[in-house]
Amino acid sequence: MLWDATLETLFMVSSATVLATIIGLPLGILLATTEENHILEQIVLNKALGAIVNLGRSVPFIILMVAIIPFTRKIVGTSIGTTAAIVPLTVAAIPFVARLVEGALKEVDPGVIEAAESMGASPPEIIYKVLIPEALPALVLAVTLTAVNLIGYSAMAGAIGGGGLGDLAIRFGYQRFRGDVMIQTVVILIILVQGIQMVGDKIAHKLYHKN
Repeated sequence: MLWDATLETLFMVSSATVLATIIGLPLGILLATTEENHILEQIVLNKALGAIVNLGRSVPFIILMVAIIPFTRKIVGTSIGTTAAIVPLTVAAIPFVARLVEGALKEVDPGVIEAAESMGASPPEIIYKVLIPEALPALVLAVTLTAVNLIGYSAMAGAIGGGGLGDLAIRFGYQRFRGDVMIQTVVILIILVQGIQMVGDKIAHKLYHKN
């Protein structure tokens, strides 16, 4: 059961991380580039996007899971199980990824951007050839942090039948008073977090040296 629950957790976390990155990355790029004095300055759009992202980050995950049950059912046909849990996990991670991406892009040296503009580079070229390559190590760390946070969220998803280690800990550990199951699930979650963080740090470290 521990092995199956671990695979379910990895499936949920990896799927949600990929989906949240696909949606959160362009959102973060827009947040960074539409602010005042940037390459796509659009103050109204920037404030609107910022408000939406802040709203998404303000809702506690356990409440978000319950609140979007109808949406989850429309997407995957059910609100219970590992696949269903990916929906709220992704929704919760999108604004988180967006803010991390925004922060990473803001760390890029403005002089590099100005140099690209002086050479006639268009905004899309600056984004894909300057901003993203320069911020790549920080972006890797952002994705790593997202995956680590989603491990914690996936454990909470077990509270409403989301599957994975959280579900195992609640059903077989807490409800059946099996302290050994609780301890084992906690140990596995710690190992997963440490493993993901270690891999992300190594990749980012190599990219820093490559740059």
